[in-house]
Amino acid sequence: MLAQVLAIIIFLAMFLLIILEIWERQWITLACGLLTLLLVFGLGMHSMGAIMRTLNLQSFFTTGFWYAAGESSEASSGINWQTIIFIAGMMIMVEGMAHVGFFRWLCMRIAKLVKYKVISIFLTFMVLSFVLAMFIDSITVILFLAAVTVELSQLLKFNPVPMILSEVFCANLGGSATMCGDPPNIIIGTSLGYSFSDFLGHTGVIAIVCLLVILVYFYLIFKKELSDNGADSIDTASLPSPESAIVSKKGFIVSTVIFLLAVVLLVSHASTGLTVSCIGTFIAAITLITSGKNALTLIKKIDYHTLLFFIGLFVVVGGLEQTGVLVLLANLIGKICGGNLYLMIAIIVWVSAVASAFIDNIPFAATMIPVINSLAATQGVDLSILAWSLAMGTDIGGSATPIGASANVVGVATAAKSGHIIKWGRYCKAMVPATVIVMIIATIMICVRYVH
Repeated sequence: MLAQVLAIIIFLAMFLLIILEIWERQWITLACGLLTLLLVFGLGMHSMGAIMRTLNLQSFFTTGFWYAAGESSEASSGINWQTIIFIAGMMIMVEGMAHVGFFRWLCMRIAKLVKYKVISIFLTFMVLSFVLAMFIDSITVILFLAAVTVELSQLLKFNPVPMILSEVFCANLGGSATMCGDPPNIIIGTSLGYSFSDFLGHTGVIAIVCLLVILVYFYLIFKKELSDNGADSIDTASLPSPESAIVSKKGFIVSTVIFLLAVVLLVSHASTGLTVSCIGTFIAAITLITSGKNALTLIKKIDYHTLLFFIGLFVVVGGLEQTGVLVLLANLIGKICGGNLYLMIAIIVWVSAVASAFIDNIPFAATMIPVINSLAATQGVDLSILAWSLAMGTDIGGSATPIGASANVVGVATAAKSGHIIKWGRYCKAMVPATVIVMIIATIMICVRYVH
């Protein structure tokens, strides 16, 4: 009982401190993780075994960590090292692509293809944001896409805010489509043994349907504002060429090949048996080897703060898991639902969405995985149905507010740097209805497709 109380207090304190942003979030989760090891496992449980299971260091030395031979892995407990290694590997690849000007070239090339027509750029950049976020972290996608949008807005004389808002939403939506698109999906996939193709065939289908609706939604609400521009008076021949964005032609070709290789490995990893940790390590190694003297620069640019944040977070959630708190929560949801799968899906989708609009969706997803695992076991429900519900709720719910997802924060900050301040009212007026629309579509599609 003492261990459970301590685990809950530490978890709630961690969430509160993350929301208040008094200190950097990685130090908050690491400190709370250390308190979990000392107070929950040491003082409350007197269990060295619980500490070892939560640190999960032994997983590195198992064959299944690197090669799964096509078998689904069991739900992980404690620190999910597969998630951390995969994200680190992809960070190195993305930094390599950015270093040679890949993203800026891509944006400028698309703008030129649509003859610098603002509405056309608006629609194509939304699709580009969606597609890139399927394979690359949405934060990175928005960092470069929003920066290029601001640059184009200055050249073509239009307000970049509508375009940035729509790009942010589509990045979060695209991230929901695949296993590697959004951190919650990486955690769900590696924890429950789902592959890239599993996500693509389930959440991917929902995301594509939602994208079609969202393109129409944003076009209707922003058409008038974006039509008011000075693009027609601009001499497009005077605009910088896309090729000017390329820093190194050789590096550009190499980074493009590595990116395509990563996509192929991720799409086929269920059949090849290569785990995401193996793929992440391999892609990082190739990027560093081919980058030559820039290898050290790429290593320095890894977002270590995010990786440390994950480690501390997994330890705190491990405290709730080892003390049985999450099983109790699962039983409570089971009692409320009374075996009604429609209600269970609705609760998971909408509670996840509302929670993710105000708190970081990564700790929420990590907390909910053992909960849906217990729900599936006690209620006799297919675990995958609950997993897709959790993924859609956490990935999309964060779009509703400026603080709900990291991509939102980056987009708003990029706009502010150019003198375009996006206040909460302006943001929520456009994004809350879009979020509600997607959540309704997702709930209906999951219920129709999976409940018989």
